[in-house]
Amino acid sequence: MSTLRFSLLVVVGLLAANASAQELGTGHWNTLKQYCSKCHNTDDFSGGFAIDQLNPGDLHPDAQLWEKVARKLRSGMMPPPGQKRPPVADITRVARSLETALDRVAIRHPNPGAVLLHRMNRSEYANAVRDLLALPVDAGQLLPADDSVSGFDNIASALMLSPALLQSYITAASRISRLAVGDLGSSPVMTRFQAPAGVSQSVHVDGLPLGTRGGLKVQHVFPLDAEYEFTIRRSGPNNFVLPQVGTRDPIEVAIDGVRVALIEAGKPTRLRLPVKAGSHTVQVTFLHTTAEQEVNDLFAVHAQSVNVGGFDLQGPLNPQGVGDTESRRRIFVCYPKEPSEQAGCARRIITRLATRAWRGPVPDEAIKELEGFYRQGAELRDFDTGVQYALARILSDPRFIYRFEQEPESIKVGDSYALGGHELASRLSFFLWSSIPDEELLRAAGAGELTHARKLEQQIDRMLADPRADALVQNFAQQWLGLRQLATINPTSTDYDGTLRESMQRETELLFASILREDRSVLDLLDADYTFVDERLARHYGIARVQGSRFRRVPVTNADRRGILGHASVLTLTSAPNRTSVVKRGQWVLENLLGTPPSPPPPGVEVNLDQPPAPGTAPATLRQRMEQHRTNPSCNACHGVIDPIGIALENFDAIGKWRDATAGQTVDASTHSGMERRSMAPPVCARR
Repeated sequence: MSTLRFSLLVVVGLLAANASAQELGTGHWNTLKQYCSKCHNTDDFSGGFAIDQLNPGDLHPDAQLWEKVARKLRSGMMPPPGQKRPPVADITRVARSLETALDRVAIRHPNPGAVLLHRMNRSEYANAVRDLLALPVDAGQLLPADDSVSGFDNIASALMLSPALLQSYITAASRISRLAVGDLGSSPVMTRFQAPAGVSQSVHVDGLPLGTRGGLKVQHVFPLDAEYEFTIRRSGPNNFVLPQVGTRDPIEVAIDGVRVALIEAGKPTRLRLPVKAGSHTVQVTFLHTTAEQEVNDLFAVHAQSVNVGGFDLQGPLNPQGVGDTESRRRIFVCYPKEPSEQAGCARRIITRLATRAWRGPVPDEAIKELEGFYRQGAELRDFDTGVQYALARILSDPRFIYRFEQEPESIKVGDSYALGGHELASRLSFFLWSSIPDEELLRAAGAGELTHARKLEQQIDRMLADPRADALVQNFAQQWLGLRQLATINPTSTDYDGTLRESMQRETELLFASILREDRSVLDLLDADYTFVDERLARHYGIARVQGSRFRRVPVTNADRRGILGHASVLTLTSAPNRTSVVKRGQWVLENLLGTPPSPPPPGVEVNLDQPPAPGTAPATLRQRMEQHRTNPSCNACHGVIDPIGIALENFDAIGKWRDATAGQTVDASTHSGMERRSMAPPVCARR
């Protein structure tokens, strides 16, 4: 079993599990006292603890503190630079012994933590609706953004429920139920789609037909068989000086890959088309018939393209019927031919939907309540409306919005207990898919199979092979690595634009996905000898013979580029807008990869690295300025660990482009930096 697959099993096991203690060996304890007590004592109390107040024979009372000690040792943060250190081999042995002892403590004193009431965030809500009803929805239009804790928006303690949010869930349930069932009484609405900001439209966009440039592709749910009005927006330069490329290019409109309209240049960009109900892919783009070089103008080199700014979609107009959609087929597993069959068919539909939506068996009294909502709708209009009412009630129920877990009736306060099959299935699906369990997982949960290691592994293998496991990339990887922050970063480099930003992020996502799909070691994230690039990113990296917008796998020949620390995405989000940041890069590695975030700086030690040099003096390199900063012993306690990591990445500029020199000076990215060799005063052990 690979490292990644084993890690996933361990995580899932911890979700449900119980985990015996071995004292820290006398030799290791003496090492800690010898090298740590100078700061961690009852006088200085650095870090909030004194080593002589801890009990090496019983780690359980201070397990969290010991865990922090183990991480600091592993990351090389303790003892701090400037202090006397034992040999690296001794530090490794102490850390390994401490980790082993802590694992056994966890087995003897299992503490899975208290279960908080866990609300679905809006991404999980959209995925749940998609998997339950085969209905893609834009959660951003239905629900407000969720709060985050430690960079993640699926932490239960941050997912509060306000009255306004509750109303949003009710409104969303009503809207989704009408879309899924089909409502002939739907009024026309206008939906606006906008092309991604900052992305070049002078070249082909991945996912759109070859031979086109610019434009956008969207997934839209058409509520009824009806006519819909498309209004396409052009955008581009209008300064009457620079030439405009593409003014003669026709606009192609396609639905599900089939061209439905071709709008010649100069023609009105509003059209009305019949479209069948259901989810369809809409593509709007220019046919690429004109190149910039063809513009016969003195300023041709500065020519700018006319773009598809987006389009507006209005409808349904002149509806013809509810249509035969995937959502209706998913809902109506039966359909009554006679009035006498309606109640029985409705109960079958309601039971099936509620079981999937609420992720487990549904009590009979809850089914009867849902049948009451069905009857209201059926009496008001017809059978379909009754099902729509019941569906809206299912989607607005706390059992859908929240992830409830049933405690054993005999449980005592502070006791641990094993999760039930359905609770474990729900945790597993929200972890791997960010969505609800499918019917196969619910069946395995009901049969008790998830408590057997082999059966559990089989389910994990199946789920990781499913496309829904892309959620691990879109949600977990994006948030863990901070990739979502790229959208808010605006480097001053003229080489940076929206197209490059999207390519940067896509590269890192594809690498993570390949490690997941190919069952590789998680260590490949740091040392992969391959990556994924399109033409724009390949040009940024200096990789030859890569053309077009399609991403392809390529070998990494520069050892410094291997793994995510050579990815422009990570290097850009850990830089300042106008320069690299040794501190940001080092801190990102410590926090995101090693799990040992450095302490916040004490007051009064801030330094302005962008301050101009004194008159008559040569500008110092960033490395020299950081070394000057570390002459303060208090600063060196942390920066002696942070800075070497960031300095090792100094050959990459603020947007991840390789450089051998900056500001006329050769880049020195060696990591010794004199810190370990310079005789420095020991750091001040400040009380905190």
